[in-house]
Amino acid sequence: MWVLTPAAFAGKLLSVFGLPLSSLWRSLVLLFCWLRATFWLPGTKRAKKQLVPREPDKTKEEEEDAPLPTTPTSVNYHFTRQCNYKCGFCFHTAKTSFVLPLEEAKRGLLLLKEAGMEKINFSGGEPFIHDRGEYLGKLVKFCKAELQLPSVSIVSNGSLIREKWFQNYGEYLDILAISCDSFDEQVNILIGRGQGKKNHVENLQKLRMWCRNYKVAFKINSVINRFNVEEDMTEQIKALNPVRWKVFQCLLIEGENTGEDALREAERFVISDEEFERFLERHKEVSCLVPESNQKMKDSYLILDEYMRFLNCRKGRKDPSKSILDVGVEEAIKFSGFDEKMFLKRGGKYIWSKTDLKLDW
Repeated sequence: MWVLTPAAFAGKLLSVFGLPLSSLWRSLVLLFCWLRATFWLPGTKRAKKQLVPREPDKTKEEEEDAPLPTTPTSVNYHFTRQCNYKCGFCFHTAKTSFVLPLEEAKRGLLLLKEAGMEKINFSGGEPFIHDRGEYLGKLVKFCKAELQLPSVSIVSNGSLIREKWFQNYGEYLDILAISCDSFDEQVNILIGRGQGKKNHVENLQKLRMWCRNYKVAFKINSVINRFNVEEDMTEQIKALNPVRWKVFQCLLIEGENTGEDALREAERFVISDEEFERFLERHKEVSCLVPESNQKMKDSYLILDEYMRFLNCRKGRKDPSKSILDVGVEEAIKFSGFDEKMFLKRGGKYIWSKTDLKLDW
């Protein structure tokens, strides 16, 4: 268009001066309108186009800082809230008796595996209380034999485990963690781990032997609280020789062990940060000790409840997401409140497969 404009302009100008005077003014007006349309209006449109704001391109740094979807590498599935003990500081209490049908639980576990899960930990309540451990055994076998997860573990108080369970399912289990808060049976009774004539400490010794016989890595979990904070467990822990000794600072969770709707009143069990540090200092020679203060513990676990909902503890209580069975893992995990950096900082990812632990059975 712009190549033809000079020639067209010259033709228009010559035609104007060839007209009679009476028509000259009318032709000049038309020429002015043609010039305006040809030169000014297109320029105006182009200027307007240039004024339209354009969103800046994202920098490489901004693209790198964009949050990535959370991968459920290690998941704690509390499939039941029921328990045969009454630990005063329990932070996952028997508020329901619901347990998912076995096939629904398997479907959820498959979804987690497809989303990137490498380790599943079954907990409660007491996981061996439902169907005398058969439900748990079937889930353990499914996760190891069919899903082929690198690590399958259980946290239990140990009181309901029988040797037959190891015979049927021990080969599929990587780690068994037994909760033991004291090696003084009277202290265990004060805490709420007493069960009639059964001795919690003696049972611990038996379970350690079964783990060795059936090639299951043995672990101990202890909650440090007002009743055991002055105890020295060094000799007993060294004698049992667990692969890990997880030492937790007693934690308050609104609606579970503190507050109006809670089934426990754990305030009397709480210890200060300084007291917890003194306990750790007393046991510094125990090489397998893995400490977890309230700060490390609160948001660094991916917790699934009995409905397969992620529980968000960021506000000091357990706020549930929608179930992964209804909305999928990627959507539900957005509301988990999971602190992946703290998970890694506290040593959440470690050698957790018994084939890699190279233990002397």
